[in-house]
Amino acid sequence: MPEFTVPKFIEREPKILGPLTFKQTMIMMSGAGACLILYFTIAKEHLLRFILATIAIMGSVSALTFGKIKGYPILRFLRYLLTFKVSSKLFIWGRKFAPPKVQKVEKFEKEEKTTGPILKVGAKSRLQKLSTQVETKK
Repeated sequence: MPEFTVPKFIEREPKILGPLTFKQTMIMMSGAGACLILYFTIAKEHLLRFILATIAIMGSVSALTFGKIKGYPILRFLRYLLTFKVSSKLFIWGRKFAPPKVQKVEKFEKEEKTTGPILKVGAKSRLQKLSTQVETKK
């Protein structure tokens, strides 16, 4: 069986804005947008309420962006939790009996080997070998 090489960083999301991924950037910007809306609505009349609301909003947005529960990001954990709570918990096993399929196999004659020039495949170049080693840490 052939052995396949697997690249190292398949599951890593690309960084868009500094150390933040696209999802993290959008979450942080939505929190900042909510704080901006609060600023224009209540900050001039109730500065203390605005500051407390901003601290609460940015704290929860930061927790959603960077926090992890059991190794999963909080948003993914909440999605799994919601899916579990909403989905059905009743699993009924029912055996579906299907008779085995029988196919008629006809005998055929063996093909004779053709004696001709055998194609030789060249070895990988040094650059390809180095690239494979870097990607798979071998």
